[in-house]
Amino acid sequence: MQISVTRDSFRLAEVFTISRGSRTHANVLTVRIEDGGPCGWGECVPYPRYGESLDSVTGQIESAGAPVERHGLQQALPPGAARNALDCALWDLEAKRAGKRVWELAGLAAPGPLVTTYTLSLDTPEKMRAAAARHAHRPILKIKLGTPEDMPRLEAVRAGAPNVRIIVDANEGWTAEIYEDLAPHLVRLGVGLVEQPLPAGADEMLGEIARPLPVCADESCHDRHSLADLAGKYDAVNIKLDKTGGLTEALALRDLARAQGYGVMVGCMVGSSLAMAPAVLVAQGADIVDLDAPLLLAEDRPHPLRYDAEGVHPPDRELWG
Repeated sequence: MQISVTRDSFRLAEVFTISRGSRTHANVLTVRIEDGGPCGWGECVPYPRYGESLDSVTGQIESAGAPVERHGLQQALPPGAARNALDCALWDLEAKRAGKRVWELAGLAAPGPLVTTYTLSLDTPEKMRAAAARHAHRPILKIKLGTPEDMPRLEAVRAGAPNVRIIVDANEGWTAEIYEDLAPHLVRLGVGLVEQPLPAGADEMLGEIARPLPVCADESCHDRHSLADLAGKYDAVNIKLDKTGGLTEALALRDLARAQGYGVMVGCMVGSSLAMAPAVLVAQGADIVDLDAPLLLAEDRPHPLRYDAEGVHPPDRELWG
C-alpha cells in the first residue's frame, strides 16, 4: 500500500470566531491510500487544543507506515486526527474493493438525512442578533460562548430568533461559579444543552453542583476510555471523529455511551464534506447532530454533502464510502 498526505485549505464564507480565536480558512490534511487499484481517502483537522498541528499529524501519519487493515491501526496510533484520516481512508478503500457502501460493511442500516445545528460565530451582541435573525429558519442554532459578555450575546440571539431551539458551547471557558450563576438564565432563555462549561481535567464540580439543563462532554470525552471519568458529571457526550481517531472508534463509543445512559451528540471540527461524510453514519439516531461545517465554507470538495430542508444527507459514493 502507498499513503500520501496533502494539505488542503478551504475558504470560509465569513470569518469564524470562537473564544480561542478566529479563522478565515479550514486547513485540513487529506490522506489517500492506494494499492494498485482503488484509492481510499479521508480527511482530518489537526487541533492545537490537543497539541496537534499540520506538521505533527503529517509526521504521525507518515511514521505509521502503510496499514493493511483497520484493526491493527487502533493499536498502532492513539486517538486523534492522524488515526482518523487513516481509519476513514481504509473504510473507503474497503468499500470500493467490495463494491459496497461503508454502512453495509459495518452492519449498519442505510442512513438517511439528519437535521443539523447551525453554529453562529462569536461576535458583538448586535451582530449576533442580526445573524440569529438571518438564520431563524434553521431548527437548531449553536452559540459559541465562554467570554465575559456571554449573557448579552445570548439574550441578543434569543431576541433575533425567538422560536428556534438553542444549544450553547462554552469551550471550557467558565468556572463552576460562573456556570451556577448562568444556568438559571440559560434555562429561562430556553437553552436545551450546554457543552463543556468547565475545563477538561478541572470539571469535578459538575458532579457536586446542580445541573438544571443537560451538560455535554466535549473536550472531556475522546474515546471509550473517557467514559469512566464522566459518570455523575455529564449527561451527554459529543463524539467527533478527530477526537476518537476515526469511524471505527466513533461507532464503538456511540454504542457504549448509549448503553451507559448518555445522550449522544455528533459534532465536527471545521472541515470539508469529506470529513463530515463518515460522521453522518455515526450521527444516525443521535440526540443532537452538529455537522454544519460545510455550510460555513465558501468552497468544498467535489460531490459535496447535500444540505436542504431535511438536513444533511448521506454522502454519494463519489465523495466517500
